[in-house]
Amino acid sequence: MEETKVLSIGQKVPDSEINVYFTDKKDFGKIRFSDVAKKGNWLILFFYPADYTFVCPTELADVGSIYPELKKEGIELVSISTDTHFVHYAWTGSEKLLSDIKYPMGSDPTHNLSKAFGVYDEESGLCLRGTFIIDPDGKLLASEVNYFPVGRNADELLRKIKAFKYVRENPANVCPAKWSPGKKTLTPGKDLVGRVGERLAAGV
Repeated sequence: MEETKVLSIGQKVPDSEINVYFTDKKDFGKIRFSDVAKKGNWLILFFYPADYTFVCPTELADVGSIYPELKKEGIELVSISTDTHFVHYAWTGSEKLLSDIKYPMGSDPTHNLSKAFGVYDEESGLCLRGTFIIDPDGKLLASEVNYFPVGRNADELLRKIKAFKYVRENPANVCPAKWSPGKKTLTPGKDLVGRVGERLAAGV
């Protein structure tokens, strides 16, 4: 059996189409990555282990709380597990934490997408907790992968993608640690070498 090549940061993500449950419309459909890019939108893929589990609904509710702001920023988010989109429909109908989420829930029962992003756990047959940021050109810019017991922080995801958007729009600049909109960025150059702390403290 041919081994799936895992995507690396900086690579272009191959176009894929997946079955989804549209939670806002309460209906089934498909999403193709290239269709998101055609609109000039960014894409976040939010892999999680399984429906009807314990940490997962807390994560999905948390990321659901930032989804309206993501949409305003031109960012689409799709959650993905190895469950079918029909199971997503059933789960969201019973789990109160998921009653207000509005983003599409993707299905990867063949494990092809999970393997391509390196989050498929062969022993359990489930996805690890993986978050991937893809720019409008289809380039993979960031990844975060956690083991099963620990959930992620949606506020940090929002901060991170806003930083990537900023440097795309301002390519001469870079964002230091804990940067958030309105805070000081840096412009790399010989005058900055060895003086980063000084420059940040001066606010110039």
